[in-house]
Amino acid sequence: MAALALVVLAGGLTAWLVAGAVGPVVFHAHMLEAGLREETPTVLHAEAAFRSASALALTIALGASVLASLAVSVFLTRRIATSLGALAAAVTRISTGEFDARVASPKLGAEFEQLAQAFNDMADRLHDSDALRQRLLADVAHEVRTPVAVINAYLEGVEDGVESLTPQTVAVLRDQGSRLTRLADDLAAVTRAERGDLGLVRHATTARDLVERAYTAALEHFAARGVALDVAIDDDLPSVAVDPDRMGQVLGNLIDNALRHTATGGRVELSAQLSEEGALCLAVTDNGEGIDPSHLPHVFERFYRADTARDRGHGGSGIGLAIVRAIVAYHGGRVSAHSDGRGTGARFEIHLPT
Repeated sequence: MAALALVVLAGGLTAWLVAGAVGPVVFHAHMLEAGLREETPTVLHAEAAFRSASALALTIALGASVLASLAVSVFLTRRIATSLGALAAAVTRISTGEFDARVASPKLGAEFEQLAQAFNDMADRLHDSDALRQRLLADVAHEVRTPVAVINAYLEGVEDGVESLTPQTVAVLRDQGSRLTRLADDLAAVTRAERGDLGLVRHATTARDLVERAYTAALEHFAARGVALDVAIDDDLPSVAVDPDRMGQVLGNLIDNALRHTATGGRVELSAQLSEEGALCLAVTDNGEGIDPSHLPHVFERFYRADTARDRGHGGSGIGLAIVRAIVAYHGGRVSAHSDGRGTGARFEIHLPT
């Protein structure tokens, strides 16, 4: 408000000084051009009348202008202050953990609209991140609690003499310890991937090489489960600049996920083709349990489980797909999941720039 008032007063003072300096000189020149002598009483009186009338008119006009300008400034200042006050209050709520705070449209122009929209988008992301963090902590606690409970139960049994340290007991304890180790390794891997701290070693790799390596590594597991694993690779596919080991990890995670959710006698297909956008599309398709469409946007989140297709009974830690998304994104690609619902199978696609 002070800045706006200073602008208005500076403008009024400048107008007053310029009019007072220029107006009488121009009027005097016109009197001389009209053929009147410079020192006649008529000319002197006319010039005095002009100066007086000009001063009075300027005073009234500039006074009214200053008052009108200040009134408009007060109105705009209050509107801006109200909008900024609402934004400040929402920021304060966000800072205290109330992530449901939002601001209404200020209707003060494109810049304020962008600011309000950006704040609301940020609040939405913080709300989603907080919900994911809470679910992450709960799921980590659950994942850790089960093996720790088993280990404690067996150790208490050994201490009480109920159990003896037989090879079977050692195997159970070792298995639960390995489960905790895998969980820690998975958490570390997805954190490094999302942070971009993977140290990729990229070089030109063909789609056939990526697919055949993943196929060879998984074939024995599929044969043991009685699930068929097929390969379909289009001809003349372009190469991609990727880290073969990391992409092998991605395809391995997707293939293992498909195997866990496909019953004996089922079929999984690993394919490579060129997408409509010109990207290399690597896909893992199964005819297993499928995923409810409402859960598809969330399947790549850490520990996300919404139905039996992603429950703990299948042996997964719930981090594999999060690692897949992070590694693919670090390669400049994208990954997506598709399914028509339960019992219809699922398809996971990786799109990589060629």
